[in-house]
Formats: sequence, C-alpha cells, structure tokens
Amino acid sequence: MTDYVALALKYGGYTSLDKVYLENKLARLSNQDKLNFITPPPSVINAYFAEIYQKQSPQAATDYYFDLSKALNLFETEPSFAENKPFVRLNLSGKAYGFAYENDNEIAHVFAEVQEPVRTGLLFELAQVFPHYKVYVEGTAIKMAKISFDDEVIEDLTPETSLLSHVSKLKGNVIKVTSFNEEELLDLVAGFQGKAYYSFGQREFQVYIQA
Repeated sequence: MTDYVALALKYGGYTSLDKVYLENKLARLSNQDKLNFITPPPSVINAYFAEIYQKQSPQAATDYYFDLSKALNLFETEPSFAENKPFVRLNLSGKAYGFAYENDNEIAHVFAEVQEPVRTGLLFELAQVFPHYKVYVEGTAIKMAKISFDDEVIEDLTPETSLLSHVSKLKGNVIKVTSFNEEELLDLVAGFQGKAYYSFGQREFQVYIQA
C-alpha cells in the first residue's frame, strides 16, 4: 500500500510539521488525486533540478528527476508543452525544449516547444549537457538513455587523412567515431550505416554506430 504522506514528505516539499495537514487532505482523495496533490509544481522541480545540476553533477540532477518520476508516476510517452505533467525545461541553441522520462527504464524523451527538424548539432549539444547519456533519434523523436558499449578496440579504421578524428571497430559490430572537430566527425560517420548514438566525453564529440 502506497504511503502518500511519506512520498509527500520526501518529494513534495512538505516537512514533518505538515503531517497532520497532509493526512486530513489526502484522506478524502482518490489515489490519482493524492499523487496530483503531492506532486511539486513545475517551477519547484526545475529549480531543484538546476540547483543539483550546478552544485553536484548532471547525473545527480537526472537521478533526482528520474526518482521523482518513478515515485510520483510522472512518466509520459508523448510529453509536450501543454504540460499535463511537470517536465524539466531546457534551453538549447536559444530555443525552448523539455524532457520527460517515458518509463522506468530511464529512457527520456526530449521535445521542442516549436517542432522543427532534428539537427545533429542539437544532438551533440544535448550530449554535452548530459554527458552520462547517449542521445539518439527514434522516428522523429529525440531520446536519451544510459546505453553502454564495450569500448575495446578490435580494429583501427582511422583514415590517414584524419588529423583530429579516430575511427574504431568495437565488439558487437559497433563503430565508434571520435573527434575534436564536429564537421570532420560527421563526414566520417556518413561512411557507415546503422543506428547512431551521440555522446560527448574527454572534450571530444563521439558517435557510436550500431549496425
């Protein structure tokens, strides 16, 4: 049985002084209305997220939001700025975006206030904001998730003409392309077919291509 008072004290911004008030208010509500009542407003969630991101780390911030999403059932498969449920707002290339988790597998859906074609520059920007995630496109949707690849190099495929980039064949029929130059990296990536996962680490742009 869900302890909604405990959830309110942990995630809703309430304190132990509010316990009797919460018990009285929640007693008359349905389970879904209880969740709605104790869910913090978007402004509070975003403020906490930004503070944790700045003072701790990007992963600590997403851990907070993911735990909150699981506890208060904030998952959405098609989130939007209609904001039926709270989401985390992002400023990417000067434009308004947001993200929400789809499910308890920690798959996040990134969406724009004004829909526009997906640009690789945007995917790399996201990868820099959340370096612990892989960024990828599924249909027309931008997704983020904790996806791991075995980085053991099976074969070096780097062209002799590449000065700032490396191309490696990894286990599992995966190609990894890394570069300090985004344009050069994208030229190399164009030579391979498969699902692309964008990431950023060690000051390098990275793309994993899974055939």
